[in-house]
Amino acid sequence: MTNPVQFLQQVRSEVGKITWPGRREVLLTTAMVFVLATLAAVFFSLVDWVIRTGVQLLIG
Repeated sequence: MTNPVQFLQQVRSEVGKITWPGRREVLLTTAMVFVLATLAAVFFSLVDWVIRTGVQLLIG
């Protein structure tokens, strides 16, 4: 087992290795998430509408 001081030193060392995304990358990935979420919502709405229409035709 490592002592707590050594552990905290290792944690600080690892945190220093993190490369944070730039502003452009954050904006781009955020836009991609919104676009894909919108496409998924439209797709599942259409699938829901098709299934609902099919069930209504079967039931009458």
